[in-house]
Amino acid sequence: MPPDEDYRIAVRLDRLPADREMTLAQPATRVGVMVVNLSVRKNGRAKAIRFSTLSAICRELDCRPGDLLSFEGP
Repeated sequence: MPPDEDYRIAVRLDRLPADREMTLAQPATRVGVMVVNLSVRKNGRAKAIRFSTLSAICRELDCRPGDLLSFEGP
């Protein structure tokens, strides 16, 4: 199976910070990760996310995991 077919979860880090009038750097700093770490997720290049990171992002963006993640299936 091609690798792209294994990963159909999209991370919506492009919209949520902007909706809260934040740059991507602001939640990254608050979560304690580098901006590039969130950028990789935002651009769909990440293959995984730790629950602790997901929880921290949700805490800082005042959202739920379902607000950040979507299934992009056929």
